[in-house]
Amino acid sequence: MVSSLRWQFWIDRGGTFTDVIAQTPTGKIIVHKLLSENPEHYDDAPLQGIKDIMGIDQKRPIPAQEIEIIKMGTTVATNALLERKGDRVVLAITKGFKDALRIGYQNRPDIFALEIILPEMLYEQVVEVTERYDAQGNELIQVNKSQTRQDLQAAYDSGIRSCAIVLMHSYCYPQHELQVGEIAREIGFTQISISHQVSPLIKFISRGDTTVVDAYLSPILRRYVQQFAENLFERQQSGATSTKLMFMQSNGGLVDADLFKGKDSILSGPAGGIVGAVKTSAMAGFERIIGFDMGGTSTDVSHYAGEYERSLETEVAGVRLRSPMMSIHTVAAGGGSILHFDGSRYRVGPDSAGANPGAAAYGRGGDLTVTDCNVMLGKLQPEFFPKVFGVNADAPLDRTIVEQKFQTLANQIQDGRTREQIASGFLAIAVDNMANAIKKISLQKGYDVSTYTLCCFGGAGGQHACLIADVLGIKQIFIHPYAGVLSAYGIGLADQRIIKEKSLEVLLQPERLISLGSAFEELATMAQAELAQQQEDHRDTTILKKVHLKYIGTDSSLIVDFASLEAMRSQFEQEYQQRYGFIVTDQDLVVETISVELICPTYTPKSVTITRENSNSPLAVSTVKIYAANAWHDTSVYQRETLQPGDVVDSPAIITEPTGTNIIEPGWQGRISDRLDLILEKIQVS
Repeated sequence: MVSSLRWQFWIDRGGTFTDVIAQTPTGKIIVHKLLSENPEHYDDAPLQGIKDIMGIDQKRPIPAQEIEIIKMGTTVATNALLERKGDRVVLAITKGFKDALRIGYQNRPDIFALEIILPEMLYEQVVEVTERYDAQGNELIQVNKSQTRQDLQAAYDSGIRSCAIVLMHSYCYPQHELQVGEIAREIGFTQISISHQVSPLIKFISRGDTTVVDAYLSPILRRYVQQFAENLFERQQSGATSTKLMFMQSNGGLVDADLFKGKDSILSGPAGGIVGAVKTSAMAGFERIIGFDMGGTSTDVSHYAGEYERSLETEVAGVRLRSPMMSIHTVAAGGGSILHFDGSRYRVGPDSAGANPGAAAYGRGGDLTVTDCNVMLGKLQPEFFPKVFGVNADAPLDRTIVEQKFQTLANQIQDGRTREQIASGFLAIAVDNMANAIKKISLQKGYDVSTYTLCCFGGAGGQHACLIADVLGIKQIFIHPYAGVLSAYGIGLADQRIIKEKSLEVLLQPERLISLGSAFEELATMAQAELAQQQEDHRDTTILKKVHLKYIGTDSSLIVDFASLEAMRSQFEQEYQQRYGFIVTDQDLVVETISVELICPTYTPKSVTITRENSNSPLAVSTVKIYAANAWHDTSVYQRETLQPGDVVDSPAIITEPTGTNIIEPGWQGRISDRLDLILEKIQVS
């Protein structure tokens, strides 16, 4: 548990904005937001954010000795994967399986596509290793070390420094992989990803793909971590600082910077958002939530009903991964999604204006975006927005250029619609895109979202929460005081989590329970040893034991708690019934995989309730016009920091805060809780 009289920083480096939350030595929370890319003014946004908050001049080094811990989520590896800018990789694979990863599973996501476009492989060269174990662990062919050394040396001489090693049956019999790994180490490869260490699970293809991703991205991460640490600790004597640097993993847990791996980094930032949503919602009394995280580039949605949902097999940017990740569905509809008119229809995204040049309203020559729709409709008021735009990063949002561009678009469309009607139309499309994403992770899995609370966060989330809820039939919205930077706040609240897995493929039978218990103990010991490397004080740990079950003869498993045979079968059948609509009675169950999750808290916020200072009614700071429900409305503008517990805000209204703008659409009502949360409730059914 971290507690000291030094600074803490929790940072989410997103695609458009970098959010920084600091806890001062006195315990005060400070929130700061800046563009992720602004090359004219700074090189690295997280470091600049730390300097801004601590009041340090651009040319002075950061006094690292005053900082206790930095927790960060980053898109560095994600962007490298999306843009295919990872390291050059050689794949060492069992002889005869050179094309196995290219062939993959031969599944067709679009069965009607006439042209099948295969994803680009991340590895550059393939080395076939003469070796073989059978499935029972009998060594059929020894490793041909001299030939393997020769082939790997040739790859090394061509400039490749990253090696992925994937051999048959090595998830259970790793000796040959270790031998090849030692050869690669002797040659001088700086990144060696060995499949039984990266993903110790059955299924050759997904294990191989995950290992290649790790080899492709880990060097990028390592360089970023090293560069960040060097800049943070510049001019510090060796050993003069005890600042702890941790990164958010895709599974929702923190890990020491030195152990941060490429395969665990893909959802680094969004995972922090889910943790923040779950923990803040629980403190407010909401147990079942739909997470709605709308940023500048994309929108991430998630489902929570008492337990984090994770995906074991995920496809990201055409690349298959088998690593525990928060179950997040992402759609390319964010505040920066660009508006298109192709002569007959409106489209929103998937391309984004990003941080530079950004939306047209940013005054840097950008195209019209979803953000500009809200400026056009009056839902974003420049006078209540920070002046960080324009070429010199000191100007307000530019409403004039937005109006001009929408007028140009209206002249192009020529169907009699006004500028605000066009903007409203584009906004409705963006809302539908986001609502459909929520349906994929809820309705399509058998959950009735009308009984859930929409936990809305992200810089652009509050502008669209009511519209999203209306489409889905959700009647309650929760917006935390730090909603605009909730991913960063969630990274601060996150626990250290270590997940260990083992493939078994054995029948679930009474005589297996003892061996299962032994296997769990073995995994728990490994997890505790890894935690001990990172954390001196790890007394308050929790261990979760999970079993991945499936019907014999099937391929898809469901996760249940490790318990008695009857309890595991009962939970499996309940999950199976909800997912597939039927169960198969008297069918044997197979234990595909077991997993242990070790949880160690890193920070627990104080639970503080606020009392009213006076009986005054909420005081609007301004009245503006917004376009909502096909009409212009006189709308009161409130500043969230002036609202007190018990205050009720009628619609339509705008509630502004330093990290976002919240729109209360007609038919909704807002109230402030005793924790200063903003709760929106549907009061009028249309």
